[in-house]
Amino acid sequence: MVQKQLLKVFTGISSFQFLAMFRRGMFYTYLSIYLRDFLKLSVTETTLYATIPMIFSVIFQNFVWGPLSDRWQKRRTLIILGEILAGFGTILVWLIHSLFSVFLIAGYIIIIGLACIEIFWSMSNIGWSALISDLYPLKERSRVMGDLTSIGGIGRIIGITIGGYLYDNGFGFRNGTLFFIASIVMFLSTIPMVFTPEGGIKITRDSIIEPENTNYNQNNYKTIFIIFIIALVFVNFGRNSISTIYSQYLILDEGFNVDSILLSYIANFRSIAVLFIGVIAGRISKKFGDSKIFIIGVIFAIIALLITGLTDELLFIFIGSFLIGTTDVIISASSYTIASDLIPPKIRAKLFGVYNTTFFLSWGLATTLVSGPLIDLLINGGINEVIAYQTAFIVAALITSIGFLIFIILTILLYVKKKKERTNT
Repeated sequence: MVQKQLLKVFTGISSFQFLAMFRRGMFYTYLSIYLRDFLKLSVTETTLYATIPMIFSVIFQNFVWGPLSDRWQKRRTLIILGEILAGFGTILVWLIHSLFSVFLIAGYIIIIGLACIEIFWSMSNIGWSALISDLYPLKERSRVMGDLTSIGGIGRIIGITIGGYLYDNGFGFRNGTLFFIASIVMFLSTIPMVFTPEGGIKITRDSIIEPENTNYNQNNYKTIFIIFIIALVFVNFGRNSISTIYSQYLILDEGFNVDSILLSYIANFRSIAVLFIGVIAGRISKKFGDSKIFIIGVIFAIIALLITGLTDELLFIFIGSFLIGTTDVIISASSYTIASDLIPPKIRAKLFGVYNTTFFLSWGLATTLVSGPLIDLLINGGINEVIAYQTAFIVAALITSIGFLIFIILTILLYVKKKKERTNT
């Protein structure tokens, strides 16, 4: 009976994940190009489409939806409401931006519009994070996250491929095609969630999972959680600081000069990594430990950034893309399990809002504060455009390395502490 329940739960969640990643791959892979090449925003301005919405997301996850979810113990409801409202909002953003013939204004309409939509998406994001921990025991979370990421990778491959063909053939953002498809997918993604359990800590009283040792988490690991979050900030801000400029870099005339179709192949190499690594990441974490796997993931992230920023061979761009996808899975799955082990169930949604902050802000704020201004500054100073972008990748690797060192120090301190405790006993 329990296995049937878990299969039903996984089917619903994985279907949602597939559709969500399809939409994100199709929409966001090409939005940066649209803002930069068609609407003629600067590099720094193009990063705002991620930064400002992510700031809204973090605020509402931490101060609105997280506390409300913990009070009401509602997860699925937030996901469904968030996707439906965001779907209608996406159509509205296209409609308003299409009314303006001044491209700069149209670009900022999209940025502001996505920020408003993120208020609703943040409902879905916080509900999703807490729901996994509600429904699955600690020892299974890395595997489940890996499997879900792998399924999401399939959706992302399909989304990027379709988006590339549409964008390359004139069916992009200005005429609303990608906006409309993204909205439809959001509506469809709510269907499997209807058949998924609501979640909340009351689920631990049922037969699906066993209750966790909340005193162990809350009393002994509050400081460790804070230090871990600091390390995660540097890791995510470093590796994601190139997220919105990656496509722009690859289409540079003096650089690789790839078209939308080839760009989709490169992006899908990342998705292929997500697909294959996702299947094994959770199982490897379960066998060797999440901390060790997290360290390996961060090392891969640094290597991927350096490869991408230092090469002039397209083959290495594909290799770098594969490694980026590999790190996406490993860091996401292992860090989620580490965090879920440290977070008390009664305040799960609230502290997962803090955890999500390290990811969501890094997708935009890092590019706005670091990569975007750095590239614009170098270009305005007469530096070759390709070199300016490559410099941003190298700086991203350095920032990631800081997070790596913090986590290594934390790991060593914990090892020493546990060794002393065993000696004293």
